[in-house]
Amino acid sequence: MSGPVRTLLFLQGPPSHFWRELAASFEAAGHRVIKVNFSTAERLYWGRRNALSYRGRLEDWGDWLAERIRREGVTDVVYYGDQQPYHRIAAHVASGLGATPYVIEFGYLRPAWITLERGGMGGWSHFPNDPASIRAIAAQVDNVPEERVFPYSFAQEAFNEVFYHLVNYFYFYFFPRYRADRFYNPVLEYASAPLRWFRQWRRSRKYSAALAASMAKPFVLIPLQLQNDYQIRYNSPYSDQRQMLREVFASFARHAPPDLGIVVKQHPLDVGLIDWCPEVMKLAREAGIADRVTAIDGGVLSEMLERAESVVVINSTVGLHALRIGRPTKVMGVALYDIEGLTSDAPLDRFWSDPGRVDMELLDALVRGLAGTIQLPGSFYNPEGSAHARAIIVERILTGTVNGAGAFVDPPPRLVATHAANAHRRERLRQHELKRGRIKSGRLGDKRIAAGATSSSDDSARSPR
Repeated sequence: MSGPVRTLLFLQGPPSHFWRELAASFEAAGHRVIKVNFSTAERLYWGRRNALSYRGRLEDWGDWLAERIRREGVTDVVYYGDQQPYHRIAAHVASGLGATPYVIEFGYLRPAWITLERGGMGGWSHFPNDPASIRAIAAQVDNVPEERVFPYSFAQEAFNEVFYHLVNYFYFYFFPRYRADRFYNPVLEYASAPLRWFRQWRRSRKYSAALAASMAKPFVLIPLQLQNDYQIRYNSPYSDQRQMLREVFASFARHAPPDLGIVVKQHPLDVGLIDWCPEVMKLAREAGIADRVTAIDGGVLSEMLERAESVVVINSTVGLHALRIGRPTKVMGVALYDIEGLTSDAPLDRFWSDPGRVDMELLDALVRGLAGTIQLPGSFYNPEGSAHARAIIVERILTGTVNGAGAFVDPPPRLVATHAANAHRRERLRQHELKRGRIKSGRLGDKRIAAGATSSSDDSARSPR
């Protein structure tokens, strides 16, 4: 990995010590790392001297960043999560100045993998979406990392997540202009978790009995995502999962075979601000299918996938797990794995009776291509997994093999679909606001929607591309 000295600019990282340890790995390889801190918790987790603090407005961030990239001779910009407001702008600015942007996130092949992509992921991913290219990548990839599991406790991840956001909330005055882009107030969000756990405990017997009865018959599984998931907010036509459920339930009521049921599973990390089980059943009653729908908070996902006839997701990585065991899957949003021959291309109304089949040879090519170019085994929290991931990240960035073997298509092949989905979501939000009388029709109302928290990130002029 010898070559000219690189200068890497680190932006926001995961809530763990992974970021500073990754920086140390690059420095040990003879390269220079600079960090930009945006918040109090970042300063605490970074714990190193070579850092700048950005306390300006988000609107001024692009100009400030461009000046630093030029002044410091930055060659690479590394960030966690491509849809953070600062990171969307950074990807666009860095690309324009010849610095390569890299996004790091939890892996598509979860739970034992980490994503490392150039530019963006999900709807903004440059990974190809046509079967011929995917097969060609799989044929070129050598030394695909072996899948390894690096266990860590849920309490470990939860503590870091809660600590990070509460520190930023209560010590905001050190970075008063920082825009966290949080969907919920973190105090309200975390305070609601015990209520969710109480509900889950109180209903556990009821859930177990209902699930056993539902799984004894043919059923479609709908795994819910987190309501604040960036994949919903910026890679789907929905601003609320209830919109998806209404659409799916209406189609199911009209076209599903009479012996087919639905099981809706609440996300295990949902903190409970929305009591999803009664919400789901309310929507099922409105659609006239309450006797065919089961909503549960619990259950073992792998067992449910094995027993399901098919799966419907917005764009959760659960969809990829479903495909890997051969379950036909319908994607309602934009997902990297939504590829002809893998996911169902049948209209939703026909999906219930004719979901199609998964091309397992193509799926194997996709998994191999992902693992060899934009996925790597590792963990943000397990020490051994962190060290394993850092070694691969350093090697791939320094050797230019991220999105290698033809796994970089420009423009991103899903970008048109992503912009269409986002436009659809903004229109849904506009109609909702009009209905409630919160805005007036016309340009003023449209401007308010465009500036709203759920849609501000869809500014294509600031897109990584």
